[in-house]
Parts: sequence; C-alpha cells; structure tokens
Amino acid sequence: MDGGESEIVTGKVIVGTSGYSFADWVGNFYPSGTRKGDMLKEYSKHFTAVEVNSTYYRIPHPVVLRRMEEKTPDGFEFVIKLNQAMTHKYSKEEPLYRTFIDAIQPLIEVGKFGGLIAQFPWGFKRTPDNVAHLEFIKEQLSEYPLFVEFRNSQWITDDLFEGLTTRGIGYCSVDEPRLKGLVPPVAEVTTDIGYARLHGRNAKNWWGRGGGDRYDYLYSEDELKEWVAKITEMSRKAKKTYVFFNNCHAGQAARNATLMKELLSLPL
Repeated sequence: MDGGESEIVTGKVIVGTSGYSFADWVGNFYPSGTRKGDMLKEYSKHFTAVEVNSTYYRIPHPVVLRRMEEKTPDGFEFVIKLNQAMTHKYSKEEPLYRTFIDAIQPLIEVGKFGGLIAQFPWGFKRTPDNVAHLEFIKEQLSEYPLFVEFRNSQWITDDLFEGLTTRGIGYCSVDEPRLKGLVPPVAEVTTDIGYARLHGRNAKNWWGRGGGDRYDYLYSEDELKEWVAKITEMSRKAKKTYVFFNNCHAGQAARNATLMKELLSLPL
C-alpha cells in the first residue's frame, strides 16, 4: 500500500487534513515558493485523502471539483463538507441539495469520492426538530456515505450510536478542548466506515475570547498516542477509517497528520 493506508487488524486507516490550500503552509509544510494552484498536487505526495471545506461556504460548479481531482493520482479520495445552508441554516430547499449532488459528480465518476461530512454548530442541540432535520439531510443524500459531527455534548447519550446505525449515518469522533458542553473524545463506529476529526485543544481561543485562531494548536506526540488505541479499535469495526486533522494554522495539521501516520506505522 502507499501514501497513507495500512491494514490494522481488518480495516485500513487513511490519514489527511481538513483542507490543503493555506498560504501559511508554504514554508511550514509546502516548499517555499509553492503556488496555490500547485498545493493539491504537492499535498497528494504525502496523503491519499483530504477534506474539502470550501463547499461549506459556496457550492462550486462541477468543473471546480473536476479540476481538483485531475491534480491527484488514482486512489486519492475527497470527503466533501456540506454547505452551511444545510447544517447551520437548516435549509430544506430540495434544489439546494440537488445542486450539491451535481457538484460532487466528477469525483464519483472517477472513484475519488469518499463521502460527506456534516459539521453542526454548538447551537445544534438534541431536540426533536433537529433530529428531524438530520433525518431530512440523510433522506436527501441517501445514496452517499454521510458522517455527522456534533459540537454539543447533549447528543452524546447511550442511544445515539444505535440510532445513527439504524439510520445509516456515520458518527464522527472528535478531539477538541475539554470544555463544558463540548463533545468528549468518544471513538465510535456506526457504519462500515470510521471517521475522526482532530481539531486541537486550544481552550483559550475556542469560544473566540482569546483573540486568536481556535485551530492554532500543535498536538504533542503523547497526545496523539491517546488516539492510536482509539483509531486501532475503530479500524477493527470498520472496513476503512478516515482520520483528518483540522488544526490547520501554519501547517500544524499536516505535521500532526504525518506524525500520526508514523505512530500508526503507515507508509510516509
């Protein structure tokens, strides 16, 4: 295997980052002088999957994702973040979902589509209306792997994981600051694909009170080792497990993703 996959017990683990086109990665991860248009090609030399976060802000024309996939080798995978109108504005406009589905078709056609990640805000609490909205999203996107990330700890109850399994929705395990009301680092698998996002533990800036970037955080080796056992256990239950780092400030996500690959004995 190459570039970021390894058999651990029964499932392979794929490590990458949440986004790749950051100016402050040049010199910190990308070689000095790397142009924005060359970043994905450079990224794909190190990792075999990436989360595309730009779709959260704007649904692109299909040609945009076509051009992106053309910069990556065979076997590379893209996980696409749902648009904010779906997860933060709770839109039920079906044309919005159809436009989104059209946008991802170029990835599906060439076998580079890994799934969809729905990141909900802290204010998305566990209420009957919000449960119904989650079910609506799954209904609209029923043909595609869907992973859901909660930010509010109200969701984390014993029956949550059984409910997600019944609905065919993947749970996104998270690592984030140990603050009241945030989701604890529970590693669960509710479909045949495991999923984890590591956001960093910048408690000071998480709520915007410290004046800095909440994702400005570099994990230590010992902190990452806490997740090695979790990821290994997830891989026993899943045919594939994605691990994405979202602490993207100044290339820290790429550095931590590389270290995680080392700790999991994955090819670099």
